[in-house]
Amino acid sequence: MDRLTRERRSWNMSRIRGRDTAPEKTVRSVLHRIGCRFRLHRRDLPGSPDIVLPKYRTVVFVHGCFWHRHPSCRFAYTPKTRVRFWSRKFAENVERDRRVRRRLRDLGWRVIVIWECETLAWEQLADRLWRVLNPENRCRP
Repeated sequence: MDRLTRERRSWNMSRIRGRDTAPEKTVRSVLHRIGCRFRLHRRDLPGSPDIVLPKYRTVVFVHGCFWHRHPSCRFAYTPKTRVRFWSRKFAENVERDRRVRRRLRDLGWRVIVIWECETLAWEQLADRLWRVLNPENRCRP
């Protein structure tokens, strides 16, 4: 049984953002600081990626650990109520993510997934993105 009233739960869920989340803003800040220019939420691409780097033909998805089921992450817990509902919801999210990544790769895009918990370590995130986007030049500016 849920501890919150139906109205309060609805209000809480309505506040969960799909765009411009704190982790997404962190990744955008890191990319900007390492000199990358990008576009946001291109609707003409499958899955409307959070960040698109046209110069590198790369898209970045910033996934919430809870919603997208980051393996072995403490934030990817399953609620104790309505377990069947949540299990189905999470499975559908993971399957959709897999399909979208495959479609983007088939179109010639490189796909990077950044997990919410990875945005907490700013320097490591910057190093990872720099290595992925500049494989020929390992030295950061």
